[in-house]
Amino acid sequence: MGFLKFKIGYRTLKTAIGTAISILIAQQLGLMFASSAGIITILCIQVTVKQSFQTAWNRILASLLGLGIGVCLFSLMGYTPIAILLFILLFLPLAVRFGIQEGFVNSMVVLMHLYSSKRIDGMLLLNEVALLVIGVGVALLVNLYMPSLDKELKGMRVKVEKLFSKILREFCYYLRHGESDWDGKELIETTGVLETAIRLASRDVGNRLSRRNDSYYEYFVMRQKQFELLERMMPIVSSLDNQVTESHRIADFLERISDSVHPGNTAYRFIDQLRVMQEEIKAADLPRTREEFETRASLFYLLREIESYLFIKHELGKNRDEKAQVAKS
Repeated sequence: MGFLKFKIGYRTLKTAIGTAISILIAQQLGLMFASSAGIITILCIQVTVKQSFQTAWNRILASLLGLGIGVCLFSLMGYTPIAILLFILLFLPLAVRFGIQEGFVNSMVVLMHLYSSKRIDGMLLLNEVALLVIGVGVALLVNLYMPSLDKELKGMRVKVEKLFSKILREFCYYLRHGESDWDGKELIETTGVLETAIRLASRDVGNRLSRRNDSYYEYFVMRQKQFELLERMMPIVSSLDNQVTESHRIADFLERISDSVHPGNTAYRFIDQLRVMQEEIKAADLPRTREEFETRASLFYLLREIESYLFIKHELGKNRDEKAQVAKS
């Protein structure tokens, strides 16, 4: 009986319920073409709440535009296929011009009702407007419910932080030992997790009608920028074959950072420590060989990348603090 097991998504369920409700309301009101209310509902249900509202608005405007063009053409040319041809040729350029081309199907539904009825009067026009209001209204109501994504987003945040910590620890190991058998699989895994997390966080933002702190989206975008820096650090770290005292100090510093990969804002502490270390390294004895000089130059470049990595996190924390102050004032 395994073939009978299947999963119904929440969007599918909402579409089915909304379509049935729309048709039922239209039938109870005695509207002609009642099933069209269900079609309109299907077309208006989107992935996010904000997308549904935008789509609904565009389809309403497109339907009203189509209704106006259809009335004019049928009044002038009669109910002929040529009128349908001219309608499409006129409607689509105008719809594209106003950015409401996604409402083309709705407009054709309205047009075909006029064409089938072979008449234009107040009752028919009111019928079409009622179908539109019912179909769009029900779609917006059922789409107001969106399941919370907090659990998934929190899980992805924890996963990203563990991956970052692992990558930084591998950098530490190489800086201390000059070699490593690390295969870099965490880098590939992090890329996929961040892409999925940003997409999910963006959907979460689209499901919020009120103004709010889009913390998850901002967080994952911040981590994506930091990850780009980690990818740039890797060839620098792997090029440091000659071990010097400074590489061990940087390894110790990276290890402290790897232990502090979390949502909180502690980057400013590490930035201060990093600048102190930079000054101390500058004050150290000059390299005596070309190899030591090249290693020292690579270390300074690595320090600049680490500073950029920390600064990205610091900026996010500072922006959140400023938003919190504005909210309180």
